Amino acid sequence: MAANGVVRNGWSGHDAQPNGTPPRRQAQWSELRPKKSPLSKLVQFESKDFAHANGTKHESTQVNGRHHATITSESQPIPARRKKLILNAFVEMCSGHQSPGLWRHPLDQSSNFNDLSHWTSLAQLLERGHFHGIFIADVLGGYDVYGGPQNLLPAIRSGAQWPVNEPLSVVPAMAAATKSIGFGVTVSTSYEQPYHLARRLSTLDHLTKGRVGWNVVTGYLDSAARNLTNGGSQPEHDERYAICEEYMDVVYKLWNSSWRSDSVKLDRTSGVYTDPSLVREINHKGKYFDVPGPHFCQPSPQRTPVILQAGTSRAGKNFAAKNAEVIFVSAHAPSSVAKSIADIRGQAEKLGRDPSKIKFLAKFCPVLGRTHAEAEAKYRDYLQYGSYEGALALFGGWTGVDMAPYGDDEELRYVESNAIRSYIEGLLKSAPDVNGGKWTKKTLAEHIMVGGLGATSVGTPQEVADEMERWVKEGDVDGFNIVSCAYAKTGCILILRPGICADAADIRGRDRAVGS
Repeated sequence: MAANGVVRNGWSGHDAQPNGTPPRRQAQWSELRPKKSPLSKLVQFESKDFAHANGTKHESTQVNGRHHATITSESQPIPARRKKLILNAFVEMCSGHQSPGLWRHPLDQSSNFNDLSHWTSLAQLLERGHFHGIFIADVLGGYDVYGGPQNLLPAIRSGAQWPVNEPLSVVPAMAAATKSIGFGVTVSTSYEQPYHLARRLSTLDHLTKGRVGWNVVTGYLDSAARNLTNGGSQPEHDERYAICEEYMDVVYKLWNSSWRSDSVKLDRTSGVYTDPSLVREINHKGKYFDVPGPHFCQPSPQRTPVILQAGTSRAGKNFAAKNAEVIFVSAHAPSSVAKSIADIRGQAEKLGRDPSKIKFLAKFCPVLGRTHAEAEAKYRDYLQYGSYEGALALFGGWTGVDMAPYGDDEELRYVESNAIRSYIEGLLKSAPDVNGGKWTKKTLAEHIMVGGLGATSVGTPQEVADEMERWVKEGDVDGFNIVSCAYAKTGCILILRPGICADAADIRGRDRAVGS
């Protein structure tokens, strides 16, 4: 037995690696999962040298940090680039999600989040659209920074990610209603014991037949800490990641070093269900956790779920380089994420990982119209239903910065906080093309009201496809977590233009948006 209780002999290649790192999957992303797993079923995204058929060129401008396409008359070829594009839907078990207040829109159905059929229908719609996964966000407390401290009223009143249901419960139902789509669930390492979570995720992996991923978060809301630590406070940012590192060491051992693949015998003649000699304790003793084991579940189809992660702070990058298979990035321009992506790939390579096997997904909110003018009108329509105070409540929770004392046109300043540092750092690295390039209280609120703190592209399907192509080229992203502004009964679930994404369109069997 190796150090830290990790068994290394005779365990079918499923042992945890040194220093707690996960068992490395060096195959192509499409081979990381069982052949039928949707989280590995990627669509071919290919750009070829071409000129637009109508002789036009689509360019972009920024309004409140949003991409709005414009059209000029000179065509230019786009260099050939070949990538396998991952498309996930980005949702949460609440109304509005990333667009606070849009639950009021006449077409929006997100307030039906308490209805199981809402989620099974969504999963079926996305599967018909050949999406690869549903990325389910979660928080464990309300957003109480704006107008605070500990002021939940703006979030409660506006419905800004309030109330929020627990996400893992609905996954088996969505899995039963579908055949191929995967599910990335968000669970914090700060408020649940690793032994218990390892069991819950193994159970989900069994019930979904290997279609589950885990978005690893450390938490960032003091409101959650007060309710989950008997009135205490959350650890400092970097200590949360230190706890998370050991947490991962424990779950890797439980999933990969506790049961041998042939442990379960189901021998009705001898009466042996599981061979005890093939199930062992992990005997983990660390600074934060003491877990003897063994794991309480037999090996699931994947053993270890797909590891997803979303932090791009210094500590977050270190964690991602060591552990993550899929990384979620959020910014309003590809230049804001390109350096972080390059940094993580570089760190991963130093750790012996193939950096090309780590996939980066950008949050992306399309606002589509049959014409550019129609798309702009739709964006303005959405904006009138957005909640100003709800947007600032979300911003306060995400960043720890209370914008209540600011005037509407006062510029945002950097403030060290214990929340999601990467959000505010990313904002201050790039400026909007309004208000003299300054992020003000008003600019931030309007930016968040439609699509949150990420990229929102307004235009025709062709124009939005160009913007997606720009993110792939300039940001080096591998796909997108697609945000919907208003959850209608049917939705547009793909933006692909023939020529730019020809292979993707061909594989999906269509060259236009699905739905209305």
